Amino acid sequence: MERKHTPASQAGLTIKKIDFAFSVCKVKDYSQVNLQSEFCFTGKTDDENSLVCITDHVPGNVITRDDGWRAFRIQGILDFSLIGILSKIAALMAENEIGIFVLSTYHTDYILTKEYHFEKALKILSESGYTIVG
Repeated sequence: MERKHTPASQAGLTIKKIDFAFSVCKVKDYSQVNLQSEFCFTGKTDDENSLVCITDHVPGNVITRDDGWRAFRIQGILDFSLIGILSKIAALMAENEIGIFVLSTYHTDYILTKEYHFEKALKILSESGYTIVG
């Protein structure tokens, strides 16, 4: 049986602002990472240990870091069959020369922009039919 994919529509989607400053880091290991923090994203590969966390929670064993990120998320639980939600947001940001850093969880996507683009990004999304909360 072929799975039907539902095209994503921005109409009705809600974007929730997250009120923290974030850092994107490369860490020696995860021994000093506060995994109980409200927001803590890790990614491990054969050659690096990545961490995205609240700036105030950057661990002492950081190798390199990039501060000054803000985040918002697509509110609610996104079904895996939905197509195009993230690509539409990414296209809007690209058209307006706003770089993004994306993190996905089981339920939704988190989009980070540099702090100096954050309010502009939210305004663009609002003008494009997204509801902004938070």
